[in-house]
Amino acid sequence: MSTAYDKKTRNTTPKNTRGTSLNPHNRYERLHYDSDGDSDNQHSDTPTSVFIDKAKSVLTRQRSPDIPFEWSLNPYRGCEHGCIYCYARPSHEYLGLSAGIDFESKLFVKPNAADSLARELDAPAYRCSPIALGSNTDPYQPIERKLRITRAILETLLRYRHPVTITTKSDLILRDSDILQPLAKMNLLRVFVSITTLDGTLARRMEPRAPTIAKRLQAMQALHQQGIHVTAMLAPLIPGLNDDSIESILRAAHKHGAQQAYYVLLRLPSVVADLWHEWLQTHYPDKAGKVRSLVRSTRQGKDNDSRFGHRMRGNGAYADMLAQRFQLAKQRYGLDGDFPPLTCALFQPTTKQNTLFDG
Repeated sequence: MSTAYDKKTRNTTPKNTRGTSLNPHNRYERLHYDSDGDSDNQHSDTPTSVFIDKAKSVLTRQRSPDIPFEWSLNPYRGCEHGCIYCYARPSHEYLGLSAGIDFESKLFVKPNAADSLARELDAPAYRCSPIALGSNTDPYQPIERKLRITRAILETLLRYRHPVTITTKSDLILRDSDILQPLAKMNLLRVFVSITTLDGTLARRMEPRAPTIAKRLQAMQALHQQGIHVTAMLAPLIPGLNDDSIESILRAAHKHGAQQAYYVLLRLPSVVADLWHEWLQTHYPDKAGKVRSLVRSTRQGKDNDSRFGHRMRGNGAYADMLAQRFQLAKQRYGLDGDFPPLTCALFQPTTKQNTLFDG
């Protein structure tokens, strides 16, 4: 059951900074309401509302062969960063909402996430495996500054000595360096920082409420200086829009301390494709046709290809060329090494911790 959260936590970011001006109909809802016959068109100054999501369980098991982790944990549903390309947007439809502005402005938070996590880690059947924090929405989006749910989760993981990976676009991660450093020293942490472009105008249009690229690079450098392994994530790589910057992005990432790099090709599942095409036509009308054509050339003529083994990298001549360029750039800047696997040997559930004082 979700309820409205304290109004004091509402974001005060300036108006007109949303990723989309649309709020398309939810495909799972039989009924919908049209305002003046055009319910898709909404104002981009929609205020942010926050709701409590009292989840009984916070760990989600992943079974996709494309994903290199078993468990994921997302402290928030919806994301105020407003990235127009976000593949997680359709998840808001399961809440009876829209993948458009609703996804950016109606946020669901899990204030009991750390407590729920502790119970799940203590379960007799639980077997330790690295947890991916922020695989769906950013664990360091603006509201985390006040709610500190991600921080509480990390405190729990440190107490249990449990391995974790974090994916983020935010320099807010540096706030938790006091937790991240001991995790890293025990080989329990990897951080992935998303760098999609070095073009400030493109970044503001694609990711309107995310921290600037400069702040992300600075965060990457600070983490590296603190002894934390950092990977640069070029996600998404967009044919015809940011793919001309592969080499310059990896060069900047290397300069700022990244030790590895990965990419994910643009994915446009379900309604995300419509939102994307509208955004593309609005901001880059001269490029729109070319970008659409190149994207579809990597997806067998479609906007999306959800098949395992294809959805992250695509296929076809253009996709192969991007993969080759990325690999060569990784080698050139020394971003193709391997980190040692995160350790599960230190994991200490409460039951095991208690035995330290027995007898």
